[in-house]
Amino acid sequence: MRRNARKFWPILAMLVLCTGAARAEEAVDERLTLLYQTFTPQTLIVPAGKKIKLTVVNKDSTAAEFASQALDHDHAILANGQIYVYIGPLNAGTYSFFDVLHRMTAAGKIIAK
Repeated sequence: MRRNARKFWPILAMLVLCTGAARAEEAVDERLTLLYQTFTPQTLIVPAGKKIKLTVVNKDSTAAEFASQALDHDHAILANGQIYVYIGPLNAGTYSFFDVLHRMTAAGKIIAK
């Protein structure tokens, strides 16, 4: 019985790897840029029901903190750094985000349609 079980480990490993690759392919790549303490774009439209890989790039020479209460995320971004935030799948709707350190100028929304 043990000898036969060893034959299935490579097959199981391949299934796990293929499943992980399929999940990664399902994510939609989106990008936000923070420059002069302002997000571009300020409104990001994404497909509802899809997982999103959001790249947030901070081109400012000061640190930032990407946050969204609606998405339940809060991430520090070093000066001239970037982060990856996985969100969703989202229901159709509007989700606000902001830079905690520059809330008055750096804010925007994600609209899932």
